[in-house]
Amino acid sequence: MPHDTSAPPLGVGMVGYAFMGAAHSQGWRTVGRVFDLPLRPVMSAVCGRDPAGVRSAADRLGWAAAETDWRRLVDRDDVQVVDICTPGDSHAEIALAALAAGKHVLCEKPLANSVAEAEAMAEAAAVAEARGQLAMVGFNYRRTPALALARRMVADGRLGTLRHVRVTYLQDWTVDPQFPLVWRLQREHAGSGALGDLGAHIVDLAQHLAGEWLAGVSGQTETFVRERPLPHDRSRHGEVTVDDAALFHGRFASGALASFEVSRVAAGRKNSLRVEVNGELGSLAFDLERLNELQFHDHTEDVRYAGFRRVLVTEQGHPYLEAWWPPGHGLGYEHTFVHQARDLVHAVADGSPPLPSFADGLQVQRVLAAVEESAAKNSAYTPVPVRPAAPQPAGPA
Repeated sequence: MPHDTSAPPLGVGMVGYAFMGAAHSQGWRTVGRVFDLPLRPVMSAVCGRDPAGVRSAADRLGWAAAETDWRRLVDRDDVQVVDICTPGDSHAEIALAALAAGKHVLCEKPLANSVAEAEAMAEAAAVAEARGQLAMVGFNYRRTPALALARRMVADGRLGTLRHVRVTYLQDWTVDPQFPLVWRLQREHAGSGALGDLGAHIVDLAQHLAGEWLAGVSGQTETFVRERPLPHDRSRHGEVTVDDAALFHGRFASGALASFEVSRVAAGRKNSLRVEVNGELGSLAFDLERLNELQFHDHTEDVRYAGFRRVLVTEQGHPYLEAWWPPGHGLGYEHTFVHQARDLVHAVADGSPPLPSFADGLQVQRVLAAVEESAAKNSAYTPVPVRPAAPQPAGPA
């Protein structure tokens, strides 16, 4: 597999080393050994607050050095890309500092905890882009080959005019009321609950696949378990300040409809993300639990033989598959982070704006805020403010 040590180095520094940090590390560790790249990613340093923990993570995940202050990581001469894998309450501060220091930035989703923070980040990214710096949001599911193929098929007109997009994302890790009050259940750290955590993914996917932004939404949210045990003292409880589940529907600027459902209390659902896109000429369907498959119905075929058929997305001509295994040998969740790293490295080398941009992340944040506003007001429809520019969805090169 490719591993060109003669290519110019691209130093990467990562802030945060838990679940997302491990996933991003997998991407950076693997990408140069699979794809031919114009730059050679170097895992320069990882940052975390606990000295022993971050040193252990650096050794385990493959980082050359460990830092306990993200500001020192941003200032390092051997770091050109700052990869932010922390809780949402620190995204804006780190990203703004990194851009001001002349670094490229990859920031995990959701972009921020508020529209105001996301606006500041998008504005800073636009200014930095004029200096040649790039900023990208980590919506990794775009990099699933089957969904990248779905986007290509929609863009090529295989579905005709879109009519309806349906997306659900269900998990069950907070079903037990004795599950502790971790940071993801506290608004000051997470921004919102299932809505921001899972909803950010499916709003981005819906807009990406449709090739347009949502113009308005109407939604409901609910918190079923209002108090939970504190992580370090189970005899005491604290308030859950985010939602457990959300339902919302919306309308795209073109008039196409969309429906969304997210939950972290759907018993039996571990990471169940499903997408269906319906158009005048056909439909596409995807299930993350069968992530190497895309279901396609061509409505222009003779009705006697038409129906959904399985497309096994493992061929060399499918997105990203030119670097992997022979047809029929499937990929997994971790490969989306390899593809994410691949796309960012190419963007840095080419000087081309990476997607999804901070502007795309901001628009997702605006949709989430509109859902919360609608739910709070029990409103039938809440408009979503839009930036002047339309989104620029694109498949991998």
